[in-house]
Amino acid sequence: MKVLITGCRGQVGRELMALAATHGCDAVGFERNTLDITDQVAVQKIVAQQQPDAVINAAAYTAVDGAESDVAAAFAVNATAVNYLAQACADLNIPLVHISTDYVFDGSKEGGYSEDDTLSPLGVYGESKRAGEEAVRAVCSAHYILRTSWVFSAHGNNFVKTMLRLGAERDVLSVVSDQYGKPTSAQEIATTIYTMLMSNKRAWGTYHIAQPEVTTWFGFAEAIFSEAKRESMELKIRTLNAITSKEYPTPAKRPANSELSCIKLEKTFEIKLKPWSDSLPDVIHALTPG
Repeated sequence: MKVLITGCRGQVGRELMALAATHGCDAVGFERNTLDITDQVAVQKIVAQQQPDAVINAAAYTAVDGAESDVAAAFAVNATAVNYLAQACADLNIPLVHISTDYVFDGSKEGGYSEDDTLSPLGVYGESKRAGEEAVRAVCSAHYILRTSWVFSAHGNNFVKTMLRLGAERDVLSVVSDQYGKPTSAQEIATTIYTMLMSNKRAWGTYHIAQPEVTTWFGFAEAIFSEAKRESMELKIRTLNAITSKEYPTPAKRPANSELSCIKLEKTFEIKLKPWSDSLPDVIHALTPG
């Protein structure tokens, strides 16, 4: 199977490129400098030239706070460009895999969100991602929309790398403890995507991919520093304080509960996602100097 991957230098994109051969796939990757997905003509040309068996859109505008003041850019990448990709795929009868987010929900629900729960984003980023989902559903019938949450890896910008950087610089850190969700490794997302595509089930629709174990950002930080100490990383951090969202205001409001239920994915594709605590050690090890 030949797959065309946009955003190939992002967290999930890198893992998709690295794992393709392992899953019997031939991957051709594009990033911002080689394909501007906000250029409809360029998108149509590349998809037609490559003739892939599937397109995986791992490109996104992910600056949650930045989106509040850069609305046009967020919608250009997360909605308009997604529409272009969906149209190009539909024209050639090519399946599209599109990665979305837990931020399409407002976080007011107790327990895990299912795929059919009402979408009600709290900020521009979530609104732009919802618009992208709607574009895919409207244009390309052969699609997988995959919502995920709290993505981490050894690459790009993510919470794990931020904590390790700050933990090496500061004695005391304060982290929000009233936002709940499921950290999910980019590698687990990539592996799941290939499993879905190679299954040939064609069970098109929306699915949630989030590793088991609900935690808070504070709980995730505790696990990160615990694992970093096991790797003998040099850290200055001595005290980790739990604070509320009100004590750490941000331009964009975050959902209090981002827990995604993955029952549909597990039943449809017989996939058992491993806990994020099993993925974290590999990421920390990869980030350990020497």
